[in-house]
Amino acid sequence: MPANRKILIIDDEQDLCFLLKDYFTKKKYDVFLSNTLMEGLDVLPAICPHVLFIDNNLPDGLGWPHAAAISEQFPDTYILLTSAFHPEIPKMPEFSRFEVIEKPITLAELHRQSGIMDTYFSSPKITTSEL
Repeated sequence: MPANRKILIIDDEQDLCFLLKDYFTKKKYDVFLSNTLMEGLDVLPAICPHVLFIDNNLPDGLGWPHAAAISEQFPDTYILLTSAFHPEIPKMPEFSRFEVIEKPITLAELHRQSGIMDTYFSSPKITTSEL
């Protein structure tokens, strides 16, 4: 996999951010962290991530309601909606590649997501229902 695959993590749980960064850096991803929604949304266009982890409950707002607009603006980004709660899943554009991950995130889930990402980046565009 090319070293320029980028992940943006928007989550206020700093320990989780560092664990995810360590895990995906070892898999040759460039990982960027944001601990607030506004900061994450501000850096999103500059980073143009291949993968976006976005938490719902952030100190400055709810992240999930922004997912559909992010998917519209960045249609090739694989969006991972994370939360320890069970909020309503936002209505996403049909072409969106997204998945919901319940916290706490396990190592098995990271391995599973890594496999999905490997498939995602090496295959033609598929819909979420095909993942």
